[in-house]
Amino acid sequence: MERTKILIVGGGFAGVECARGLERGLQPHEAEISLVTPASYELYLPLLPQVAAGVLTPQSVAPPLRRVLRRTGIVPGMVVGIDTRDRVCVIRLISGELVNRRYDKLVLTPGSVTRSFDIPGLDEHARGMKTLAEAAYVRDHVIAQLDLACASHDEKEREGRLQFVVVGGGYAGTETVACLQRLTNAAAKRYPRLDPTQVKWHLLDVAPKLMPELGDKLGRRAMKILQSRGTHVSLGVSVAKAEEDTITLTDNRVLPSRTLIWTAGVAASPLIGTLDAETWKGRLIVNSDLTVPGCEGVLALGDAAAVPDLAKGDGAVCPPTAQHASRQGQHAARNLIAALRGMATTPYRHKDLGLVVDLGGTDAVARPLGFEMSGLPAQAVTRAYHLLALRTFTARFRTVANWGLNALTGDDFLRTGFLSRRPATLRDMEATDAYVTPERARELAEGQSGRGGQP
Repeated sequence: MERTKILIVGGGFAGVECARGLERGLQPHEAEISLVTPASYELYLPLLPQVAAGVLTPQSVAPPLRRVLRRTGIVPGMVVGIDTRDRVCVIRLISGELVNRRYDKLVLTPGSVTRSFDIPGLDEHARGMKTLAEAAYVRDHVIAQLDLACASHDEKEREGRLQFVVVGGGYAGTETVACLQRLTNAAAKRYPRLDPTQVKWHLLDVAPKLMPELGDKLGRRAMKILQSRGTHVSLGVSVAKAEEDTITLTDNRVLPSRTLIWTAGVAASPLIGTLDAETWKGRLIVNSDLTVPGCEGVLALGDAAAVPDLAKGDGAVCPPTAQHASRQGQHAARNLIAALRGMATTPYRHKDLGLVVDLGGTDAVARPLGFEMSGLPAQAVTRAYHLLALRTFTARFRTVANWGLNALTGDDFLRTGFLSRRPATLRDMEATDAYVTPERARELAEGQSGRGGQP
């Protein structure tokens, strides 16, 4: 009897947890499990700001997939088109070659990309914080601005290089500005010609509150911590135009700056837009058991899917968080196993356990299970949560060691030269222009032979 071909698209929280669940629940002779991802690791996104700040090494937040998964086949590439009629995925390998892969069951977990807007200069001058490469680039860029400012005798140039702008007052933006400001505050003291008070950080958000998901009290507490360090927090404000050395805000202020870090939310992977399926705010509409209406054999979950939030009710959908993505992956595996064995599938239901926000040092705010915390207790809960969420002992050990070393010795302010001669645009870093239309996917599926033993 031929094994069922299960193809998982995406190596994030949802995709990896689904593969892990399938490995545990299915015997090798029952299914052939494959996972398509351009990276060879499972990225733990919540700790990316600490990688950008140099507190953690990249290896700490990126456990290799071959440590996490035992018998899932890893296809090094990204799905750029899907023919749901003939059940074929078109994959662009990391070599650039296009190949086909047939499936019996498809699990769509392509995740999300940085949400951008039609703002002049945004794509050319904004830098994201969604990938490991972006975090490494941002760190190099920030330290480079300090180096160049110290070497310059032009006061106007120095002012622009020492002013940094982060857009997005949610989880990612708040942690990014908190971690990077600690980096520049410490680094500036090592430069003989720099005055640390010249280094300025701005956090912008169009919302009237900082991190509204935390509640008013903790949101105000987080903002107070940032402001006490010198961060200029501007709410109800965003970027109107970005240029090489200036950023114009929607309140008509013009900031001399050469650093724009964009964390203003996420949007579903562009792959979702290539499907002939119904969406909600760009996310694929799915049933409560994670199946996609009208697409036989297809499940969708994680950031790219609008999964009904049965715990909240009233038509709510699950927020695009790591917590939901991981649990949806586990649930998808159980439903796939049930379907393969002729049993009934079950709806996904999970009550959100709360949020944790690490502001660096001994500062943190957290709301686990509805309990509001700040300071050292919140920091202990936050870091314990992150350690539990990391998938390998090696990653946990590295993370604890990095935290301890950083607390004892501080940071080393070095640049690796990563992409030093190439601008790291959102399009390049997150490959948002790599996808094809359903018609083109069908043409490619019909015009190429499969690879990797696929018929």
